[in-house]
Amino acid sequence: MARNDCLTRVVAGVGVGGAVGAALGAVYGTYEAFRYKIPGMLKVRHVGQTTLGSAAVFGLFLGAGSLIQCGKNY
Repeated sequence: MARNDCLTRVVAGVGVGGAVGAALGAVYGTYEAFRYKIPGMLKVRHVGQTTLGSAAVFGLFLGAGSLIQCGKNY
């Protein structure tokens, strides 16, 4: 039962981290695309890459943090 609870927490951490990372990545990618004057449809590609990259990193770290917290008993 405790293992399933830990897995649920880690999956939730990855999901929340991915959502936060995607939102921040989209905002920052859009800002960066206009700031550096990326031409045409390359803006869409740049924003997409930034969004996915940020979502992956945030999800990884929040999932890892949730996994570390699972082992602690207070």
